[in-house]
Amino acid sequence: MPDPLFARLKARAARERVTVKQLLRSYVEQGLSATPAPGPVQRSAATMPRLEGPLAIAPEQLSNAELFALLEP
Repeated sequence: MPDPLFARLKARAARERVTVKQLLRSYVEQGLSATPAPGPVQRSAATMPRLEGPLAIAPEQLSNAELFALLEP
């Protein structure tokens, strides 16, 4: 454990009038009983939404240049 972190831990234990061991045990118990944070969303082509039916844009308008032109004001 880095010295600055251990110094903070010792100071906190002294303020709370507990031993470092008791404080560490309390923190570990809190961490283990906490609800884990949600992980990153996994995406794949199988989970992406799919649109069925005819396109509102003609296939020849799907080039990068044509799509960019549609976005221009």
